[in-house]
Amino acid sequence: MGQASGVYKQLAYKVANAAGLAAGGAGAKLLRRVTSTIDLTKDTYQSEEIRSDFQMADFRHGVRRVPGSLRGQLSPATYADFFAGALKRDFTAVTAVTAMSITIAGAGPIYTVTRAAGSWLTNNIKTGHVGRLSAGSFAAANANKNLVVIGVTALVLTVLVLNGTAMLAEGPIAGATFTVIGKTTFTPQTGHIEKFFTIEEFYPEVPASEVGYDLRVSQLAANLPATGMATIDITLMGKDVNDSAAQYFTAPTAATTTGLTAAVNGVATLGGVPVATLTSLQITVASAYTGEPVVGANVIPSLTPGRVIVTGQATIKFIDTTARAAFKNETLLDLICVLSSDNSDTSEFISFALGRIKLSGATKDDGEKEIVQTVPFQALLNAAGGAGAAGELTTLQIQDSAAA
Repeated sequence: MGQASGVYKQLAYKVANAAGLAAGGAGAKLLRRVTSTIDLTKDTYQSEEIRSDFQMADFRHGVRRVPGSLRGQLSPATYADFFAGALKRDFTAVTAVTAMSITIAGAGPIYTVTRAAGSWLTNNIKTGHVGRLSAGSFAAANANKNLVVIGVTALVLTVLVLNGTAMLAEGPIAGATFTVIGKTTFTPQTGHIEKFFTIEEFYPEVPASEVGYDLRVSQLAANLPATGMATIDITLMGKDVNDSAAQYFTAPTAATTTGLTAAVNGVATLGGVPVATLTSLQITVASAYTGEPVVGANVIPSLTPGRVIVTGQATIKFIDTTARAAFKNETLLDLICVLSSDNSDTSEFISFALGRIKLSGATKDDGEKEIVQTVPFQALLNAAGGAGAAGELTTLQIQDSAAA
C-alpha cells in the first residue's frame, strides 16, 4: 500500500447506455485533466432529542450524492462528449458542398467566397462554421485553409482566415468543394438526448478504484483568457460511487493528443465585426438537474433536467462606445469565437457561435492602465435561425474539428 499521487492517478470515462447504471468495463477512454474530483457525499441528520446528560446520542447518514468537478485545458476532441451532454445533442457532420464554381474577392482581413449557382443557405452552411475550400485549381493561398464564416447569403459567404494569412482574389474556379471541418452540435428544438457518464478515478499506488456513475453535466464553462491556455470547468451530478481495489476500466483507450487552444490563436467577432480588443471571454452552459429523495432508498432514483441556459462575460478594451451603447439600447448582437491549436492553415480548432446575445452590463475599471470594460451577457434563442437561414435555430453552436 502506498501514498496516492495525482501524477499517477488515472481518470477514465465512458457514456452509459441508460440512466441509473454504471457503463460496462470495456471501451472507456482516458481523459486529460488539470484536476478532477468524483467524491461520494451524504446528507446527514443529527438527533434533536433533549437529554438530561446534555449530549447527542445519535447521528445518521441519509441520501447519497455524487458532486463531481473536472477542470482541464481546452483541446479539440477531448471534451466533445461533455459539450454534447451539456447541449443535449451529439456532434454530427455537415455535408460537404461539391461541384461549385467559386470566385474569391477581398483585400483582407475579410473575404467573400461567391458561388455561381446553388445556395449556401440550403446547403446548411451557417455563421460560425469553419470550413475549407478544396478541389478545383485554387491558388495555394486559398486551398485547404481554415475559413471562419461570419456571414451567409444564398450565393456569398463572408469569411475570415483563422490564422490571419492572406487570400488571393481569383475565380471562377470550377469543380470546387467547401467542407465544414469536423462536427457540430447545438441545443436542438426536438430530439434532445441525455448522456449518462461513468467516471473512474484509479489510484494504482494504493490501489483503489472509485467509480462514479449516472453522472450528468450540470454546468460547463469555457474560459478564454487573453494570455495563457483556454480552460474548461465541468460540474457533474451523479447517483452513487462504487469502490474496490481493482481498476474498473481495465483497458481504456489512450487520451486525445490534440494541441491545446489559446485565445491568442484564433479570431473573435461581435456584431459581425472582427474584434481585437477582447481581453477575456467566458461562456457558461448551465443545465441544472433536480431530484427528490424517496422513502426507502438512500439514492435519488431519478434526475430531471432543467433548461439549457447560456450566459457569459467578456472584458473589452474601452476604445469606443459600442458595448456601452449596445447595453444601453438593449441591442441584440451575435458573437463568434474560434480557438485554434496552432497557427497552421489547417490547425485543429473549437468554435463557439452565439447568434443572439443581449448585454446585461458595461462597467469600466480604473487606474494607471488601459481602461477595460466588463460586459456580461445573456445568450438567447436565435429565433431567426434554422433551415434555409444564415444561423442555427439555437442558443449556442459548437464546432469541434476533431470530434469523433
